[in-house]
Formats: sequence, C-alpha cells, structure tokens
Amino acid sequence: MTVTTTSPLVSVLTPVYNGAAYLARCIESVLQQSYGNFEYIIVDNGSTDATLSIANGYATADPRIHIYHSDHTIGIIENHNKAFSLISPASKYTKVVSADDWLFPECIQRMVALAESHPSVGIVGSYQLSGCGTDGRNWQVKWDQVAYPSELMSGHDVCRAHFLCGLYIFGTPSSLLYASRLVRSSECFYPNLTAEADTSACCKHLAEADFGFVHQVLSYERVHEERVTTKCQDLNTYLSSRLSDVIEYGPACLSQTEIRGLIKQLLGQYYKFLATNLSRGRSIEFWKYHSRRLRELGHPLSALRLGTAVLMTVADLLLNPKQTAENILRSMSRWHRFRAKAAQASHDGRTDIVKPKRVSVDL
Repeated sequence: MTVTTTSPLVSVLTPVYNGAAYLARCIESVLQQSYGNFEYIIVDNGSTDATLSIANGYATADPRIHIYHSDHTIGIIENHNKAFSLISPASKYTKVVSADDWLFPECIQRMVALAESHPSVGIVGSYQLSGCGTDGRNWQVKWDQVAYPSELMSGHDVCRAHFLCGLYIFGTPSSLLYASRLVRSSECFYPNLTAEADTSACCKHLAEADFGFVHQVLSYERVHEERVTTKCQDLNTYLSSRLSDVIEYGPACLSQTEIRGLIKQLLGQYYKFLATNLSRGRSIEFWKYHSRRLRELGHPLSALRLGTAVLMTVADLLLNPKQTAENILRSMSRWHRFRAKAAQASHDGRTDIVKPKRVSVDL
C-alpha cells in the first residue's frame, strides 16, 4: 500500500514485561508493515531482562518508535491502559501487538481499509494463526465464526450473539484494531483489571459502535506456558469475567429476563467447576480468588450451592460409569505420553518438556 498524506495515523502499542525472548520478532513485524503511517509505542513495565535494550536499539534506527520505561512494575492491565493513554492526539486507529505475538505484513493495511470503508465501525477483528513449534501439529486458525463474506455487523447484535449464543470473535488484542475515538472516550480503555479486560472493552464499546471483520489471517499468537492466558485457563478466570460482563454490559443489548437467565446459567457452570476442583488439591489462593470474585459480583460463595453441586457431580459419575472410565483412561494416556516424551528428552539432553497437570477425572 502506498502511504499518502491522507492515510490516517495508526498508533501501534506493545506493552511488555521481560519479553526479550520474543520482542525483536514482534518489532520487526511492525516495521515490515505495508502500511507506513504509524507511530509505535513500546511501554516497558520495569523489565529485568534485555527488553529495554532491544527496544532502544530499534528506536535508534526508526524515529516512529517511542520507548517508555518504568522503574517499577505495575499490573499487566494497568500497563496496557498506560500505553493507551500515550497515543497521539492525531491518531485515528489503535493497534495492539503483544510482545510474544507478531503481525503479518498486510495487517494494518487491511484493517484500516475496512474501517475507512465503514465509518460506524469501532472495532475490527480478523483471523489469527495460533500455535507453537515448527511441525504444524499444534497450530490452528482462530476467530473464524463470522460467516464469509460478511464484514460489517451491528455492535448490538454481535454482543447479543456473544452473550446468548457463545459467539466469540473478539479474539486477542493482537487480532483487533480499535478506533482511537473509543480509546480516548474513557480514562481506562480496558475497564477492569481482569485478564479478560480486552473482552470487557469490546462489550462496553460495541454498545455505541459497529464491528468489522477482515476474512484474512493477519496476526500470529505464540502459545507457550508462560502466557497469562495459560495461567488464566488453569484458574478458569473466564467464568467470573463472563458473569461480570453480563451484569455490567448486558443491559445495553439484553432484556432483564435474558440477563437473569444467563446469570443463573453461569452460576450453575461456576459451581460445577468449583465442585470438580474440591478433590484436586487446589491451593488456598485458588479458593480465595473465586470466593473474592463471586463476592465482588454480588453472589457470595454459598456452601449450600457448592454442596449441591458436589452431590450432582458424584451422581453424574455413578450414573455414567462408561464416560467416567473413558475420562480416567484419557488422563492416564496423557500421563504415559508425557513420561515417554520426558524419557526421550532426557536421552537427548533436553529440558523443555512441560509436565502435564495432575491426573484427574475430566467432568
């Protein structure tokens, strides 16, 4: 794409903490964009590795790169909101790329072109390649639930489908483009401090804007054990965040009857999840987290409901012995595969095999 003086300015943001292992690849993917009218803001959150040195090296060579460094570390979402606050007053669009991800060369060009074609659009999504390794077996294309060739959807309808039908196309920050007018509309663009605050931002701002989608793989999400997402999956922070979003942003697109039904459904899922974790040796921090989240959402942890969920889980085990046995066998199979890989890794002198979670029955 040929950049002209009329090309809108895009603010590209990379909030980062100890990202030295991946940051250079991330920065280079931004510099290789076919769209050239951007500022690139890297916000180092008090890193203790070579992150700052790597970023400064690139900034020296390209004046579009601006580095902000903190001597002390703040929360991840706080650092993202700090980055959002630094965009230029002239910025029309804001693009986040996480330090361990990267953008494909036409990413910004394609997203901006769609947004420029539809002024009502506030957020643009796209397909994303997600995976790890080099053999391709653990790779997948994500956020593919939008029917082709549709590229424009009402924000109201997208949120209803998200809440009522489980449609999830908001992706990750690296797969989205935001209109900067939305970023500037509140002091904190990510409206809460949960790891799913980016989804909350979509639910909040699509009440006043439409959603666009580019049917093209435009970013890459690196999957590895150190990701915040990996830790959130283990803790299952999504249940409390989804419940929070229904309570906070549901009234903009749902009826009160629909909201009550969703809250009941989500609390049922929440207590089933907690019941299955009673026998898994969870830490006191696990239970403190979920107790605190339920209390914050106005639904304090109920011993009666938890006990009922435990009884229902046990009854389900007894009434479905075949499924229970299959789940146990699957868990054992995963463990044996790990032991085989670990033995081979030991033979090869490797130390990169990650131990699977404790063997347990998957309910």
